[in-house]
Amino acid sequence: MSAYLLGIDVGTTGTKCVLVDVDGSVVASHTTPNELRSEHAGWAEADPVAWGDGIVSGIRALLSRSGVDPGDIAGVSSSGMVPAVVLLDTTGRPLRAAILQNDARATAEIDELRTALGHLDLVQLTGSALSQQSVAPTALWLQRHEPEAWSRATAVVGSYDWALIRLGAPVHTERNWALESGLFTISGAIAEPVLAAAHLDPALLPPTLSPGTPVGAVTRSVARETGLVEGTPLVVGGADHVLSAYAAGVGSPGDWLVKLGGAGDILVASRTPVVDPRVYLDAHPVPGLWLPNGCMATSGSLIRWYRTLIGGPELSALDDEAAAREPGAVLCLPYFLGEKSPIHDPLLRGAFVGLHLGHTRADLYRSVLEAIAFGFRHHMEVFAEIGVPLTRALITNGGSKSTLWKQIHADVLGQPMHPVIDHPGASLGAALAVGVGVKLLPDWESALKGLRLGPAVEPDQRRSSTYDERYRQWRDLGTSVAPHSHALARSNEQ
Repeated sequence: MSAYLLGIDVGTTGTKCVLVDVDGSVVASHTTPNELRSEHAGWAEADPVAWGDGIVSGIRALLSRSGVDPGDIAGVSSSGMVPAVVLLDTTGRPLRAAILQNDARATAEIDELRTALGHLDLVQLTGSALSQQSVAPTALWLQRHEPEAWSRATAVVGSYDWALIRLGAPVHTERNWALESGLFTISGAIAEPVLAAAHLDPALLPPTLSPGTPVGAVTRSVARETGLVEGTPLVVGGADHVLSAYAAGVGSPGDWLVKLGGAGDILVASRTPVVDPRVYLDAHPVPGLWLPNGCMATSGSLIRWYRTLIGGPELSALDDEAAAREPGAVLCLPYFLGEKSPIHDPLLRGAFVGLHLGHTRADLYRSVLEAIAFGFRHHMEVFAEIGVPLTRALITNGGSKSTLWKQIHADVLGQPMHPVIDHPGASLGAALAVGVGVKLLPDWESALKGLRLGPAVEPDQRRSSTYDERYRQWRDLGTSVAPHSHALARSNEQ
C-alpha cells in the first residue's frame, strides 16, 4: 500500500493543500484564495470559516486531481500565519473574524501593557518584546471593544490550530503559537504576569503541543465533506515560517532563509535560544535547534496593493519594465501596515520619496521590491550585532519566482541567494510533520532528502555599491519620516 502525506497551509493570500509521497515529492496541490480585510487603518483580518471551506474544497480537489485512494493517506497536518487570534465558542466555532499577526489596532493597549509590565524583562521571559504581534494587547482590545464576543469565548487558538480543529482535532495550540504569542515563557509555562495585566483568564489557553504530535482524527462528518477516510490521523504542524524554513533546508546552525510571502520572514538556525527585543524566537522542529527570526508586516501584500493601485498589470510585465530602470531611483518606506521587526512600530506608515515627473510605474514598483530587501538587510545587521552567524542563504515562496526580485536581494544583501526548486512552502513542512508523527519517517532530519536547490544568484558588485549608499539613505529616511507617520496615524485614528 502506498502512503501519502497531506499538508495544509493557511496563508494571508490563500489556503494551500498539498499531497506528497514519503520522499517529499509533490503529487498534487491546490490553492484557494483568501481575502485580507483591512476595514480601518492598521487592521488585518480574515474569515476562519472561509479558511475551513478552502480546506474542504482543497482536499476534494487533491483527491480528484491525484487519483489517490483516500485510504492511502497516512494523515493530515497544518501550518499557517502566527500568531493569528481566533476566538472559539463552546462548540469550537469561531466567534468573529481572525485577527492576523500584522494587525496594528491595539496601539493604546500596547502602551498600557508596556507601562504595566515595565518592571519585567519580557524578552528574557517570553523570547520577544511586547509589540503589535503580541496577543495580550489584542485580547485587551477585544475585551474593551467587543465585550459580547469576548464574553462568549472559551478558547483562543491560532490559524493552523483552527485548521485541524475544523477537521476533528480537539481544541489545542502549537508550541510556536504559544511562544510567539508572548503569553508563555520560553520554557513553555504560562507567563502569569502578562495574563494578569491583560485580564486574560488562563482557562482560555488550551493545551500546547509540539509539531509531529498526533492529535485526533478526521470525524465522520468531515470525511463526508472532504472525501477522506474517517479516522485518518491529524498531526500537529506548526507556524508557517518555521515549517517553510525547515522544508527549505534550514537545518544546520548558520543556515538562513529569506521567505517572500505576504509578509517578509527571515529565519536563522541556531543551537541556542537567542533573544533580543528587535527579533522573535521560535523553536525549530528538530529537537535542540532554535530559529531566531524577524517578520516584516508587508512583503507580497505590498506588491499586491501597488499592483491593484495601478490597474493590475501582470507581474512579469512589471518585472521586465523595472529591470530596465536604475537601482535605487526612488526610495520606498514599506510600512503600509506599520512595522513589526526589527522596529516594532505599528504607527509607521508607507512613503515614496525622490519622485519626479520622469519616473514611471516601473520605478515605483522597483522601489517596492528594493524596500523589502532593505528590510531584510536591516535584520542581517541585527543578527550580526547579537552574534548570530549567517552562512548559507536560501530564498523561497512566491516572490522567489521573480528573477528580478531574487537579483535585487542578492545585490542588496551582498550574498549569493540559493533558490529552493519547486518548494511548496510551509504546506510541505506540514506534510512532513505527518510522516514524523505517524512514524513513516524516522526523524525530522531524514525527511529532507528530496530537497533541491537551484543555481545561486550572485550579487552584482556595481549594483551592490549603489545599494550600500541607498540603504544608508533609506535608514536615515525612516528615522526622519517616523514622527510625521506617527502624527498622521494618530490623526487618522481619531
